[in-house]
Amino acid sequence: MAPAITLAAETELSAANTGFMLICSALVMLMTPALAFFYGGMVRVKSTLNMLMMSFISLGIVTVLWVLYGFSMAFGTDSGSVVGWNSDWVGLSDIGLTELWDGYTIPVFVFLVFQLMFAVLTPALISGALADRVKFTAWALFIALWATIVYFPVAHWVWGAGGWAFELGVIDFAGGTAVHINAGAAALGVILVIGKRVGFKKDPMRPHSLPLVMLGAGLLWFGWFGFNAGSWLGNDDGVGALMFVNTQVATGAAVLGWLAYEKIRHGAFTTLGAASGAVSGLVAITPAGGAVSPLGAIAVGLIAGVVCAMAVGLKYRFGYDDSLDVVGVHLVGGILGSLLIGFFASGKGQSDVEGLFYGGGLDQFWKQCAGVFGVLAYSLVVSAVLAFLLDKTIGMRVSEDVEVAGIDQAEHAETAYDFSGAGGGAARTTATPAASTAGSAPSKKVDA
Repeated sequence: MAPAITLAAETELSAANTGFMLICSALVMLMTPALAFFYGGMVRVKSTLNMLMMSFISLGIVTVLWVLYGFSMAFGTDSGSVVGWNSDWVGLSDIGLTELWDGYTIPVFVFLVFQLMFAVLTPALISGALADRVKFTAWALFIALWATIVYFPVAHWVWGAGGWAFELGVIDFAGGTAVHINAGAAALGVILVIGKRVGFKKDPMRPHSLPLVMLGAGLLWFGWFGFNAGSWLGNDDGVGALMFVNTQVATGAAVLGWLAYEKIRHGAFTTLGAASGAVSGLVAITPAGGAVSPLGAIAVGLIAGVVCAMAVGLKYRFGYDDSLDVVGVHLVGGILGSLLIGFFASGKGQSDVEGLFYGGGLDQFWKQCAGVFGVLAYSLVVSAVLAFLLDKTIGMRVSEDVEVAGIDQAEHAETAYDFSGAGGGAARTTATPAASTAGSAPSKKVDA
C-alpha cells in the first residue's frame, strides 16, 4: 500500500492484479467483524453487544466519510507534507472506471476501496480499550472526528506521495504506524481522559467466551493475509508473496513466544494467550514483512510475542485501564515491528534498504524512530483532546449504575444471550388458588 518503492509505471489494466486486490479488500473488510468477535468474547456478558457494535458502526461511519472527503485527504495532492486534497475525488464524482492508480495496474476504484477497509478497521481497534463504559452516541461521534482529524492526515503522512514520513523514507508496508501505533496511541489518550471502569483491579473481569475470542483471532489471522500481502497492490515481482509468507511465519513465532512467557511467568499455556500472541505477531510483522527475510520474521514474531505479553501487565502497574490490551498489543507491537526494520531489513525485499544486522548501519532505524514517535505523539495528544471535548459537552461515559448493570441493555435494548427458553419446557408447579394471582409465588415448586 503505497510501499517505500513503487513499481514501474504501466499503461494497461491487469485483470489478475485487479481481481487479487478485490479479494484482498474483502479479506480486510472481514477483519472488522472478526475484531468484533475477538473483542466481544473478551468482555463480560453484559457488555458483549456493545463491544460488537463499537466495531460494526465503523463500517458505516468511515465508509461514508471516505467517499465524501477521506480518500481525497489521505491520497490527494499533497499540501505541506501534512494532508492531501483533490476536489475531483470529493464524493468520488470524477473517477473513470478504468482510470489506473498512478504507477500500478489496478483501477483507482480498487485502490480506494482497499484503503477504505484500512480506514474502517483502525478506529475499531481503539474500541477495545474503552470496553464497558462509553456512550454509543459519543463513540460514534468520536469515530467521525478522529478519522477526519487523525487517521486521514496520518495515512497521507505515511503512504501519500508528498507526506513527510513517506518522503523521509519511513518503511511501513501495511500499517505499523498509520494503523496500529495510531490506534494504540489514541486508545491511551482516550482512557487517560475517561478513566477506569468501576471495579478495575478489584472485581474479576474475565472473558466471557474464550471460544469466541479464538474464532475472532482465527478470522483476523485469515483476513490479515489480504491486509499485508495486498499492500503491495499486485504481485508481479513476488514481494507480496514474501509478505504473505512472513505474515504466517511471524504470527506462528509470536504465539510460541507469548505462550513460553506465560508458562514461565504464570505456569500455564492459556487460550487467551495464544490468541493475543497471534495478534501481536500480526501487528509487528505488518510494517516489517516486506523488508525482512523469513528468518527475520521469526525474530520479529518472537520478540513481539514476549514483549507484548510483558507489556499488557503495565496497566496494573501504572493504573490506566486498557480494557482489552490495545496499548499492550497494538501500540507496543506496532512500535516493535516498525523499529525492528532498522535491524532486520535484508535489502532483498521491497527495497534495497539494509538494517544494522545486514551492514546498513542505523540510518533506517532513525528514520523509523521519526515515523513511530511522530505518529504516536500526534495521535495521543489529539485523541485525548477530542475525548476531553466530547466528555465536557455530550459526555463520554455512561452512568455508574448503567456500567454496573450492563451497557448492552441501556445502550442497545438487547442482551447477547437469551436463556428464557433453556430447560426444554415450561416449569411444572402445584399451586394454591392464591398462587395464580400476579406476583404470588406457588406453594410448591416441582421442576424448574
